[in-house]
Amino acid sequence: MARAISPRKKLMWTALSWGIGLMIFFPIMWTFLTSFKSESTAISDPPVWLFFDWTTENYSTVLARSNYPLALMNSIIIAVGSTLLGILIAVPAAWAMAFVPGKRTKDVLLWMLSTKMLPAVGVLYPLVLIAKYFGIMDSRILLVVILMLINLPIIVWMLYTYFREIPGEILEAARMDGANLKNEIIYVLTPMAVPGIASTILLNIILAWNEAFWTILLTTVNAAPLTKFIASFSAPEGLFYAKLSAASIMAIAPILIMGWFSQKQLVRGLTFGAVK
Repeated sequence: MARAISPRKKLMWTALSWGIGLMIFFPIMWTFLTSFKSESTAISDPPVWLFFDWTTENYSTVLARSNYPLALMNSIIIAVGSTLLGILIAVPAAWAMAFVPGKRTKDVLLWMLSTKMLPAVGVLYPLVLIAKYFGIMDSRILLVVILMLINLPIIVWMLYTYFREIPGEILEAARMDGANLKNEIIYVLTPMAVPGIASTILLNIILAWNEAFWTILLTTVNAAPLTKFIASFSAPEGLFYAKLSAASIMAIAPILIMGWFSQKQLVRGLTFGAVK
């Protein structure tokens, strides 16, 4: 039986949830408000909250000073490309580890996870030399490959966890019906793991979208994504908070819209599947 909750406890937990939600959302809200302030208002002490002269001059300046459409396109290509390439490699790897484990499978998984502990700067110099040797510095393909390799352990681990929840008997039945390895992965395993694959794709797109270390150091103009676009508004003369806030809002708006739309479509698909 469901445990009864008093109205007082319900009100308390609701207020606590709203408080935590507002704390998480506050930096985004403050950045949004700052993007509509003048530079003098943005650095005023005490800070000005809502009652100020709102202006869109910062957004006009940001668009005039930089190539926002190119940076947006680079971010989309790099984030989506690295994630899809990682999925193509991780699905067979996770299938092998989940359904055909060996003596060293757990050791391999732990080793893959341990690579995330390596400081990124430790491999910066070799990667720069390799990129220069192949002539791919400041290119999308370089960032796609590097971000795929960085996030590949997370993709494999997540898919491995989801695949472990699928009964092996279903795959054995598919083999008895004559399915080869390719058809087993594409037509049996993948449709059953759609929620897990979708959440893995969404998480890794966000990770690749927010990656700043590699994108700032390995790009200049041609492949510069939105992280480089934001960093360009940090000048030696100081931080232009209002313009930096406008650039930040323009950078995070697409991923927020993408996340909301993806979540809505995923919930709709799962609901339709459950009803069907």
